[in-house]
Amino acid sequence: MAKEKFERTKPHVNIGTIGHVDHGKTTLTAAITMCLGLKNGQATMDYDQIDNAPEERERGITIATSHVEYETETRHYAHVDCPGHADYVKNMITGAAQMDGAILVIAST
Repeated sequence: MAKEKFERTKPHVNIGTIGHVDHGKTTLTAAITMCLGLKNGQATMDYDQIDNAPEERERGITIATSHVEYETETRHYAHVDCPGHADYVKNMITGAAQMDGAILVIAST
């Protein structure tokens, strides 16, 4: 069975969230998907769906990069949520290498 041909109708942008551990990168990613999902009738993702590996849930940190997608009226976004813990810098660099731009998340505390 042949797959449907994918046609891109909007410009595509690869972005991501980077920052130190526990500064809110995954929370921001979930909030972005929630806001755009509710506004545009798209699928939303909860925090638990982004960090879904058992060890990530147990430790409360992102270990592997997570990918989510969403759209605005003008663009399609592929969003990479990167780990912030020093032990997983290699995973963060792998995710950052895919990005056109990034959102640097810094806690205000």
